Amino acid sequence: MIGLIVTGHANFGSGITSSVNLIAGEQEAYRGVDFLPTYSTEDLTRELSKALDELKDCEGVIIFTDLMGGTPFNVSAQLGRERKDIRVIAGTNLPMLVEVVMSRKFMDDLDELVDSLIETGKEQVIKYEFKQVVQEESEDGI
Repeated sequence: MIGLIVTGHANFGSGITSSVNLIAGEQEAYRGVDFLPTYSTEDLTRELSKALDELKDCEGVIIFTDLMGGTPFNVSAQLGRERKDIRVIAGTNLPMLVEVVMSRKFMDDLDELVDSLIETGKEQVIKYEFKQVVQEESEDGI
C-alpha cells in the first residue's frame, strides 16, 4: 500500500485528516503532521521523519502539503530528495485526499496515482455561477 502524509501550516494536517476520516473512515498508513506556530524547521523535519519511519514498509509515500514554497513543502521536498519512493504534492485539497484513500489500494504506480490526484484537485476547484431566475408573466398578467 502507498503511505500518505499530510502536512501544512498550523493544524492543516490534523484538520483535513479529521475530514477524511469522517468521509472515508479511519485510515491505515496515513499520518497527519502539523507545523505549529511554536515549531522550528528542525521540529517539523523531525516530525516528518518520524512519520516516514512509521510508513517505511509502504510501497511508496505521497506527502501532501498546503502551499508550494512554504516550510512544510520545502522540508518535504528536501526529505523527498533523499528517497526515490517519495512524491510531494502542494496545493492539497479534500477531494484529492478522498480520492487517494479510495484508490491507493488498487493503484501501485506512484507517479500515475500522483498525476491522477493532481487532475482531481484541479477539477474540483470551480466557480459556482448564480443564475437569476426570471419568471415570465402570462398574458393575463399573472
